[in-house]
Amino acid sequence: MKLLLEVKNLEVICKTKNSIKNLVKNINFKIHLNQTFALLGETGSGKSLTALSILRLLPPNLFFSRRSEVLFNGENLLDSSEMEMQKIRRKKISIVFQEPIDKLNPVLTIGTQIAEVLRLSQNLGKKALYSEVIKLLGVVHIYDGKRVYSAYAHQLSGGMKQRVMIAMSLAAEAELLIVDEPTTALDILTEIQILDLLKQLQIKYGMSILLVTHDLAVARKMADEVAIMQNGEIVELGKTSSVLNSPTHPYSKKLISVMPSLQPPPVPENCETVLSVHRLGVNFPIKGGLFNRTTKYIHAVKDISFSIREGETLAILGESGSGKTTLAKAVLSLIDVSNGEILLLEEKLLQLSSRQLRQKRADFQIVFQDPLSAMDPRFIVKDILLEGMLALEIGSSDKEREERIDILLEWVGLLREHKYCYPHQLSGGQRQRVCIARALAVGPRLLVCDEPTSSLDRFVEAQVIDLLIRLQQELEISYLFITHSIALARAIAHQVLIMKEGQIVEYGSVDKVLNMPHHPYTKALLEAEGYYKSGSPSQ
Repeated sequence: MKLLLEVKNLEVICKTKNSIKNLVKNINFKIHLNQTFALLGETGSGKSLTALSILRLLPPNLFFSRRSEVLFNGENLLDSSEMEMQKIRRKKISIVFQEPIDKLNPVLTIGTQIAEVLRLSQNLGKKALYSEVIKLLGVVHIYDGKRVYSAYAHQLSGGMKQRVMIAMSLAAEAELLIVDEPTTALDILTEIQILDLLKQLQIKYGMSILLVTHDLAVARKMADEVAIMQNGEIVELGKTSSVLNSPTHPYSKKLISVMPSLQPPPVPENCETVLSVHRLGVNFPIKGGLFNRTTKYIHAVKDISFSIREGETLAILGESGSGKTTLAKAVLSLIDVSNGEILLLEEKLLQLSSRQLRQKRADFQIVFQDPLSAMDPRFIVKDILLEGMLALEIGSSDKEREERIDILLEWVGLLREHKYCYPHQLSGGQRQRVCIARALAVGPRLLVCDEPTSSLDRFVEAQVIDLLIRLQQELEISYLFITHSIALARAIAHQVLIMKEGQIVEYGSVDKVLNMPHHPYTKALLEAEGYYKSGSPSQ
């Protein structure tokens, strides 16, 4: 089999005024034609840095050692000029980045952005460009190409945006496709669609794929060979089936076996009901015509009813667009509700005035999916935690609030010194701990967790889940936990609610719903979970 890429003795060095540090050390691996190779490891292990080194997309303070080589079709890319590298990036090696919403231009239509890539690699006229863009959208299974061509990034679902990024990479007709965390924050059904699409495209175009992931299940399903990275080094490399089924390195064994160690505490039958939702509906108007009048409604949430007791966790499962986040926003009174009733501690939220609702917000808080974008980058951690306390008048003095901040940091497993850090100075897990501390700062009875671990690696995910369970045991707090992971629902929840197209399809105890499902959609989700347990391509 033809050797396409060989990375030899790769070292990436960071130079600052005071120090020189090796971020990536002695990396060696090969990728052959039509092969999928995975770089696997926790956050900060050097996976993405290694992948970006191949395209030489590094910050100016990072350098390669003299003995480093990246051989593509036998030529060392580290010796190429920037003009030559631009040609390589346009026609030979493409990359699909982790967060498509951050990489797509929000002010340009999707069609314009794909056409721009085509224009760089092919000499096509306006009509030919349009036809080629529509064709590419069809290749990635976007069949309403005309609508998507004129759409903007914010108008597409997560799965659609990821398909668009893949279409842009195909526009360059690359031999090697680098895919960096392609399914982060996607629900399990969309995730399977994206992975199957990549497999189909690999066969159709004869591409090789370098997959960067922290998800063992994705690596197991997609990769022929895998390298496990820790602290900038490869600690184990080989056939996927061999490495993941019979790891030899202690770190590999730990990575493969890591799971949350705690279990949610049982909930006594006589516990107080914290949240009760009755026949909730949310409709979004669609406007059009000369006078921009409402022409019809999208029924995002329809006739939803459930309750959560003190110290109980309700997990909401469903694919992208099923209405999970819309439901959470409605419960938090962040969007208008069309019909129904929401009772928080037996108080009807929909009947409260704006002032009364503001005072009530101390009882219910939210932990967002992306901790970095949820915090003001200009604030240090201390000010981030202090902001909500001041707004809701928590604490009678600066000294009391300062002491509370120290207690909060201890609760979430951070040091007191962390209160003087900015968000960008913290790891992903530390940032999510700060967001949890911020939510707890005002003493809530209900915490809404919207995909709080979707972008975290297995180690950090397990730590965050253990933290939430421990806090629930100590504070008797209730959780509304939104997730697309069935495994997480099993680990943290007492009750589970399955949503599809804005409606409940199944609701009950975790044991009943996930072990004895009745609805075909629930069965499809569980079959999708089993999809990853069927082994990797190399088996």
